[in-house]
Amino acid sequence: MSRRFEDKVVLVFGGNSGIGLAAATDFAAEGAQVVITGRDARTLAEAERTIGAGALAVRSDIADLDALDELYRQVRARHGRIDVLFVNAGIGGFVPAAAVTPQFWDSVHAVNLRGCFFAAQKALPLMGRGGAMVFTGSIGSQLAAPGNVTYAAAKAGLRAVARNFAAELLPQGIRVNMVSPGATETAILYRNPGMDDKAVAGLRQMMIANTPMKRMGSPQEIARAVLFLASAEASFITGVDLFVDGGVVEL
Repeated sequence: MSRRFEDKVVLVFGGNSGIGLAAATDFAAEGAQVVITGRDARTLAEAERTIGAGALAVRSDIADLDALDELYRQVRARHGRIDVLFVNAGIGGFVPAAAVTPQFWDSVHAVNLRGCFFAAQKALPLMGRGGAMVFTGSIGSQLAAPGNVTYAAAKAGLRAVARNFAAELLPQGIRVNMVSPGATETAILYRNPGMDDKAVAGLRQMMIANTPMKRMGSPQEIARAVLFLASAEASFITGVDLFVDGGVVEL
């Protein structure tokens, strides 16, 4: 295995499951010193053991700005810097536009947009020339899907955030990119408020039917794209939104 991240410090938000855990595990396998965050103490502990290689797991809610400050204090004390920031924390939920409440809208945007923005902003004092940021977006920012308005709006906003960060951080030598997954086998698919198991199964089958490759993606497949954009192999790439979606957007 290559060692593209030898002695690099990598912080992965939402690194306790799904895409975040797959990426954190791969970063560690390629030599990185990994810090992961998440809100669930049990899955964080499990992820810390899975990643190994001296990984640090910090229980933190990306929507809590005070918790972000404490997280970065711990990262500074442990490592002194961040070389790669993977802003991956997110929540979902399919609710028809007519049924969206202010509370639901705010709960999703507090994590998927506001929290992600401030997670990136607050990391800047720890990042320097040669650093890389990667945000997790979604093909939902490009496509219309019934019930997805709240999540899609947050991810479309996050796409704008990533593009603007990319432009502003060019003089500092920090690259900023986004990876937008399509239908992926992660826990977020099965945590949809108001949907029972039958409805979730139907949603999954619809996603597969609408994917040219006729299957779900895996967290590991998304993680490979994340590591590419975070690595020196992508040294001439910034501001992109890379679709890892089995051909949905482009085909």
